[in-house]
Amino acid sequence: MALYTEMPLQNDYERSALEINRSVMKDKSKALTRISKSKISLTRISKSKTSLTRTSKSNELNSISGSKALTILTRGKVGKEFYKYIKYRWLVLLFLPGLIYYIIFHYIPMYGVIIAFKDYKFSQGIWGSEWVGFEHFKALFSRESFWEVFKNTLCISFYKLVFGFPPPIILALMLNEVRSLRYKKIVQTVSYLPHFVSWVVLAGLFMQILSPSTGIVNQIIKSMGGEPIYFLADPKWFRTTLVVTSIWKEVGWGAIIYVASLSNINPDLYEAARIDGANRFKQLIYITLPSLAPVITIMFILATGKLINDDFDQIFNLYSPAVYKVGDVISTYTYRAGLVNMDYSYSTAVGLFKNIISLILIISTNSISQKINDYGLF
Repeated sequence: MALYTEMPLQNDYERSALEINRSVMKDKSKALTRISKSKISLTRISKSKTSLTRTSKSNELNSISGSKALTILTRGKVGKEFYKYIKYRWLVLLFLPGLIYYIIFHYIPMYGVIIAFKDYKFSQGIWGSEWVGFEHFKALFSRESFWEVFKNTLCISFYKLVFGFPPPIILALMLNEVRSLRYKKIVQTVSYLPHFVSWVVLAGLFMQILSPSTGIVNQIIKSMGGEPIYFLADPKWFRTTLVVTSIWKEVGWGAIIYVASLSNINPDLYEAARIDGANRFKQLIYITLPSLAPVITIMFILATGKLINDDFDQIFNLYSPAVYKVGDVISTYTYRAGLVNMDYSYSTAVGLFKNIISLILIISTNSISQKINDYGLF
C-alpha cells in the first residue's frame, strides 16, 4: 500500500515541475521578444536621429544659401525695394486684387489704342484693318467742332476745380470743430449719401426741382417777383448748374480723406497752442492747415489731372441740343462719334488725345508742386 500511495505524489510533483519550467520558458521567450523589439525600436530611433541631423544640416545649408541669395538680391536701391515687398508680403497680397483688376480691365485693353491709327472695319478686325497713320488726328485738329468741345471741357472742368476743390476741405474743417459726436456722424452721413446715388436718378430729381413751371426753385423766384429761369436749357445757366450740382453730390465724399487726416494730427500740438494763448482760428491757421498740406497737394494734383476728364454721366443726363454750344464736352462728343455715328477710329483718336493731355497735366503739376512745397505724388 505504501508503494501505491507514493507513486501519484511523485507524478504530481513532476507535473508541477514541468508546468513551472514551461511558464519560465514562456516568460523567457516573452522577455527575449521584448528585448529584440526594443533593439529594433532603438535602431529605428537612431536612424531617425541620423535623418533628422541630415535634414537639419541641409536646412542650415539652404538657409545659408538663401540668406546669401537674399543679401545679393537686396544690394542696391532696387534690391532694398524688393526686400520691402518680401518683408510686407501679406500687405502685397491684399493689394493684388486691385492690381489684377487694373491689369485686366485697364492695361490689357490698351492694345485697342492702335485703332486710332487704322481705318477700323468691324468685319476685318483690329489687325486686319488698313493702317492710316495720323489721318484721324489730322481730321481731329482740322474740325472746328472739336475745338469748341475742347474749350467747353476746359471751362467746365476749370470751374469745377476752382469752386469745387475748396468745399470738401471747408466741410472737413467744420466737422473737426464739432464737439457733439452724434451730430457729427449725422452730418457726415447726410453729406456722403448723394455720392452713392446715380446721375440717372439725380438728373430726374434736378429736372423736377429746376423745372421752370413746377420746380421749387423757380416757385421761390416767382414769389419774389422774378422771372422763371430755364436752368437746364439756357446756355447762360447750364454751366453754373453743372458746377453746383456736382459740388452738392461730391462734397461729402471728398471730405472723407481730409477728416481722416485731421484725426491723425497730434493733440499735443493743440494743447501746446492753447497754453501759448492761441485761439481756435490761430490753431486752424498754424496747426491744422499745415498738417493738411501734403494731402491737399496730392488731391490737387489728382484734380488737375482730371481737368480734361469731364463727368460724362452728369452732362449726358442733363444736357440737351439747346445747350450743346456750352455743354458739349469731349466725352459726349466721343460718344456720338463712336457709338452713334460708328466712327470708332476717330473716337479712339479723340480719347487718346484726351489721355495724353491728362498725363501732361499730372506730370507738370506734380513737378511744380515739388518745387514749391516739396510735396508730390511721385
